[in-house]
Amino acid sequence: MTALSDDSTPLPGSTGPSATTEAEPHGIGHVRMEYAPAVDGDPDPGEIVWTWVPFEENDGRGKDRPVLVVAREAAGTLLAVRLSSKRHDHEREWLPIGSGPWDSAGRESWVDLDRVLRVHEGGMRREACALDRPRFDQVVRRLSERYDWQG
Repeated sequence: MTALSDDSTPLPGSTGPSATTEAEPHGIGHVRMEYAPAVDGDPDPGEIVWTWVPFEENDGRGKDRPVLVVAREAAGTLLAVRLSSKRHDHEREWLPIGSGPWDSAGRESWVDLDRVLRVHEGGMRREACALDRPRFDQVVRRLSERYDWQG
């Protein structure tokens, strides 16, 4: 099943070598989480970008959604966590990050700490914005604690 855009072309990140995949966060090893946003059209740590994200069922379905890039891997791929505007108050695996320009409706967002995604530069649809440094640091701190990432 291929995710298609309105003009019937595959959505970036949905298929092929640039497909977004779920990473095993405990097996990643050294993770360099460095705040490095740059408005250059490429995904960078600290930026919220749009890509196709597979559903947790891994049945070929997914959704185009915003993700926060948290690290760049040595192989050139990026690690990211998905955002949701659905309320996740008091859920340990979700971290509230408030609202920002990534959501045109101005809704509050939550970051899913439970699923780490591997994103390829060619799998990104668009760069949305940079998350401010304090909120990025909060996400990184929680990911480091959760997965014992040393970076």
